[in-house]
Amino acid sequence: MKFSIYRYNPETDKKPRMQDYDLEVEEGSDMMVLEALIKLKEQDPTLTFRRSCREGVCGSDGVNMNGKNGLACITPLSAVKGSKITIRPLPGLPVIRDLVVDMAQFYRQYEKVRPYLINNEEPPARERLQSPEDRAKLDGLYECILCACCSTACPSFWWNPDKFVGPSGLLQAYRFLIDSRDTETDSRLSDLDDAYSVFRCRGIMNCVSVCPKGLNPTQAIGHIRSMLLQKGV
Repeated sequence: MKFSIYRYNPETDKKPRMQDYDLEVEEGSDMMVLEALIKLKEQDPTLTFRRSCREGVCGSDGVNMNGKNGLACITPLSAVKGSKITIRPLPGLPVIRDLVVDMAQFYRQYEKVRPYLINNEEPPARERLQSPEDRAKLDGLYECILCACCSTACPSFWWNPDKFVGPSGLLQAYRFLIDSRDTETDSRLSDLDDAYSVFRCRGIMNCVSVCPKGLNPTQAIGHIRSMLLQKGV
């Protein structure tokens, strides 16, 4: 099987290049892309990429495979269409080396939404209780693994990475906006009430199509928009 992989070492390369590789894959075998990368690294130890859990939980091995973002560890070779598999780093973020990108801007936008519970009331003796109905509202929001596949598939994030929070951050923002235990709804909405943070979303749903956990950031962004508009009335 043929691979074309993005290569760039800032210490030795003047500009990025694509490097071709051949990998023997047994007939009937459908290994994951990450396993193929590991085998290619055995051929070429200079090939650099991130990986950790290999179970689609840590989110560290997000890459762009034949034009679509995803996790290499849970993407089988058969799912990547084309006679050659082209692997590039996640788009829209600075490349540190080969398939490794600098996630600093992504995490800065995530930090903006204050992704933690805030409650200024006197804490109870044991825990802050929540009804099953209120707890169910968080399903489809808390499961984000911060792989950045969604935000780096979003043109609005490419164009305004320092202003538009991005799909991942806004999914987490909504997760705390609707948490019945959180008391900072108004201030959270005020933080997002500008022309860029939320309203730069164009609803093209790239984020939905690439999310490895099957989440829907576009829907969450729509709910935040509605909350902001109601707040402004």
